Amino acid sequence: MRSKRSLAVLLATALAAALAAVVVPALSSAPAHAAGTGTGYLSTSGARIVDATGTAIRMTGINWFGMETDNKTFHGLWAQVTWRSQVDHMAQLGYNTLRIPYSDDALKPGAVATGINDYTNPDLVGLSPLQILDKVIDYAGDKGMRVILDRHRPTSAGQSALWYTAATPESTWIANMTMLARRYAGDTTVVGIDLHNEPHAEGTEPNATGSCWGCGDPARDWRLAAERGGNAVLAANPNWLIVVEGVSCPSGGNPNVWDEIPDEPCGWWGGNLSKAGQDPVRLSKPGKLVYSAHDYAISVYHQSWFDDPAFPANLPGIWDGFWGYLFKNNTAPVLLGEFGSTLQDPRDAVWLRELLRYLGSGTSGQSFTYWSWNPNSGDTGGIVGDDWVTVNQAKQSILQPYLIPPAGGGGPTGSPTTSPAPGGPGSCTAAVRIDNSWQGGFQAAVSVTNTGSTAANPWSVSFTLPAGATVQSGWNGDFSQSGTTVTVTAPAHNRSLAPGASASVGFTSTGSSTPPPGSVRLNGAACT
Repeated sequence: MRSKRSLAVLLATALAAALAAVVVPALSSAPAHAAGTGTGYLSTSGARIVDATGTAIRMTGINWFGMETDNKTFHGLWAQVTWRSQVDHMAQLGYNTLRIPYSDDALKPGAVATGINDYTNPDLVGLSPLQILDKVIDYAGDKGMRVILDRHRPTSAGQSALWYTAATPESTWIANMTMLARRYAGDTTVVGIDLHNEPHAEGTEPNATGSCWGCGDPARDWRLAAERGGNAVLAANPNWLIVVEGVSCPSGGNPNVWDEIPDEPCGWWGGNLSKAGQDPVRLSKPGKLVYSAHDYAISVYHQSWFDDPAFPANLPGIWDGFWGYLFKNNTAPVLLGEFGSTLQDPRDAVWLRELLRYLGSGTSGQSFTYWSWNPNSGDTGGIVGDDWVTVNQAKQSILQPYLIPPAGGGGPTGSPTTSPAPGGPGSCTAAVRIDNSWQGGFQAAVSVTNTGSTAANPWSVSFTLPAGATVQSGWNGDFSQSGTTVTVTAPAHNRSLAPGASASVGFTSTGSSTPPPGSVRLNGAACT
């Protein structure tokens, strides 16, 4: 489980004033990443992230953690679902980017990945953490997704206020990042690296020992360290984006609430970029800097601004002061690298809706990677439940309108045989894949493409299961079963399947996977 922040604290008076069905395009021969994540490597232009053609793109992604922990690889590889089906599921839901945390421990020679179910993921058994990372990156690229690597921790023991520790000096931090930059050079799936996760204050001001911004001390000034680390990465791979998080308190020390000295504005670990405008990060290559902030709900920590009588109208001013001004002033892009909640407090859902509205929609909005896919994040939970399959619809429904699906869509890969359905508006093709099977059950995906001339609105997909099989859980639609026939209907927020578009639904079922699901129909028309 991810260890979380013990948070500083008070917002200064000045700042206080100041899932479901996802319809994706049918697979085509378009260039890789041609939809929401663009084509080729990424760069920046003012506050926008642009692809190799100069077209503005937006990353709407998710965090899949574990490589920063003692397991040294992705969590959930122990589940009764394959790692590939999890990536499929992320893409099906509309997440076009993976932010992958790691610790330097996972990169050591002889590092061993643990927590792998050798029945569901036999192809990962015996591989090193880096070899598993290679496979996930390759497959994510096949789905049209992008990857941002996140140096989350110096060791698997936990977060660190500074970017280095006695056991992991700055030289190791830089050496490992440049190794990764060279390893994935030429692979346009991996577009950048988040240099260090959540640099933050330590000690009490004026006896600060944590990460400051612009204080000039090379041992504590995160802005200067980001320049050293970022330029080293660019020397190894000039195509990468350099993602630089904020601090918590610009001085690097927590406020002393008992003295009479006015306290500086402090916020979430990694979330305070209030000094970046006056003291910017200077990289050797222009157009590669992306700032990054984190923001969380009251269920993670009870920040003072949640008690403001003006809540939630006060939130945009807070975000403006901490990081949003960089985007609004066209200074640089800001990636909201982490934000999440259990939604246990009623204010959490209000916060999440306001935050997404603030980020904007479409390619004109700010990029983000939600925390997290994993259900085992103790303070936020995940998009999927403990089975690593069932979607938390309360969260997904809020996020869904802001997601830009990857170009490759989320349907299973491979070369299933399809043939045209009968002509007319309801004609379709279909593909069925068994993602996993075990004694007494299986997991499968059914993908349908509307090859007719008019939209299916609302769309409905039906198919038959082997005798005795019963759907246990499903995603990307509303499931019902009568005898051996399963019907999946579109949810209210995504009802139309345009000509040439595809819908992919997934499910787990009891019973045998032989014969596989068949007799697929789209709105009653047979898809062979």
